[in-house]
Amino acid sequence: MTLRLTLGVDPGLSGAVVALADGEPAGFIDMPTRQAGKWAEVDGRALIVGIRELRAAHPGAYISAMVEKVGARPTDGGTSAFRFGESSGRVKCAFEALGIPYELAIPAVWKRHFGLLGQDKDAARQLALVRFPTAAHWLQRKKDNGRADALLLALYGDAIAGTERAAA
Repeated sequence: MTLRLTLGVDPGLSGAVVALADGEPAGFIDMPTRQAGKWAEVDGRALIVGIRELRAAHPGAYISAMVEKVGARPTDGGTSAFRFGESSGRVKCAFEALGIPYELAIPAVWKRHFGLLGQDKDAARQLALVRFPTAAHWLQRKKDNGRADALLLALYGDAIAGTERAAA
């Protein structure tokens, strides 16, 4: 019986939601998207369905999520930054609708925790492969970096929760 289900979320259009059940990989959802005219956007309904399925596979488990906090960068175009923020909003709204508590992880903070600051995108995937060899089939391609980020965000969520429990 699973006691704790932690979801890690890379909220971008090429991101993912990854579940850790008591610290072990337990499923993932590539960020579902849909076309809205000529633009792709996060499909909130499909995301909620996927999260419900992950939760249903672990009845009775305490569930929480760690979502990467997104923000505009000076190099982003206005439309790009707005669309990224909109994706993040849909993810957070899905958790709110499902009654799942979530925290936001600042990229520089969670990446520093894992020694990934200043590394290329593939460094997170390589670290996830080392830490979770059973998830190798999820992380085979370089473009699986969204899955890797989500997996490490879930692990970071577990680490933060463990620190809080120890301090209590």
